[in-house]
Amino acid sequence: QVQLVESGGGLVQPGGSLRLSCAASGNFFDINYMGWYRQAPGKQRELVARITSGGLTNYADSVKGRFAISIDNAKNTVYLRMNSLKPEDTAVYLCNADIRHYSDGYYYTGDYWGQGTQVTVSS
Repeated sequence: QVQLVESGGGLVQPGGSLRLSCAASGNFFDINYMGWYRQAPGKQRELVARITSGGLTNYADSVKGRFAISIDNAKNTVYLRMNSLKPEDTAVYLCNADIRHYSDGYYYTGDYWGQGTQVTVSS
């Protein structure tokens, strides 16, 4: 099985910065991509940023220029650097990974989620 363990959330003032980390562990062949979603109270879950193992990225328009996603393939870890944080960035941030497995001559993929880490931007 695969586990995603997140860290780095917390309380920060507007304009501040945080870095989130998410490490994948378990038995798998490799990672196709990893990303971060967020969900604020009363709102739908939305994609924040995603990165492939090859380094291709995409971001939500609301975070472009402020957030940066990166991946360390050797550590199976994705990072989200969040700068110039705003109160509207307050949410639970969830790590997501599309992971490839190999068994009995076949490849198959699984979609996995972390439990989430709270980010609160408030003065």
